[in-house]
Amino acid sequence: MSKIEDRLNELGFPLPQLATPAGSYLPAVKSGDLVFTSGQLPFRDGELANPGRLGDNVSVEQAQESARYSVLNALAAAKSVIGDLDKIERVVKVNGFVTSTDDFKQQPEVINGASDFLADIFGEAGQHARSALGTNALPKGTCVEIEFIFRVRD
Repeated sequence: MSKIEDRLNELGFPLPQLATPAGSYLPAVKSGDLVFTSGQLPFRDGELANPGRLGDNVSVEQAQESARYSVLNALAAAKSVIGDLDKIERVVKVNGFVTSTDDFKQQPEVINGASDFLADIFGEAGQHARSALGTNALPKGTCVEIEFIFRVRD
């Protein structure tokens, strides 16, 4: 088991199995020294965590929890193309999408759930550039969907 997987277990978040894509895409693609993930939904034990909309029926805290599960699913996707999470040298970019009502303005706080978790996992290498966007709907009624770019070594 990798040091990163050991760290996830210490934090109480074991790495999940790779989710089967719900469409015609790959969960992750490696290009040079970068791994790009597809948008990751917050599946936990095969179930979507906290479906709904911020500003309506999902709290910021629930959505932050969902963002952490999106990180876990992204790491499973990355592992599928690099074989060992210890090859991740840096989290480069996080693009977060939050299903929210028109008057909800706390998208950055929601995506902090992913950003803070990445820092807990990777330390300084978990700090990254980021976007946090609101939208009226996401696949399967999820409250968050997040894409990741990781820099890896061979």
